[in-house]
Amino acid sequence: MRPVAKSSLLWGVVGTLTFLVGAQGYRLLIGALPTGYIGMIAIGLVVETTVGTVSYVVEPRLAAKGRT
Repeated sequence: MRPVAKSSLLWGVVGTLTFLVGAQGYRLLIGALPTGYIGMIAIGLVVETTVGTVSYVVEPRLAAKGRT
């Protein structure tokens, strides 16, 4: 696996876990969300796909400019 692809997958996992922890924190501190657990997992998968895609596209551009 190419290092850029591996990095993108890991960033996607980090984004998903961050979203899910934030959603659970909201449920604990403030109250119920409009979605259940299945909805949160679905949104987490969308977050993972988005973050992974954006990091896959942006990381080589940043590396070319010497910003990573």
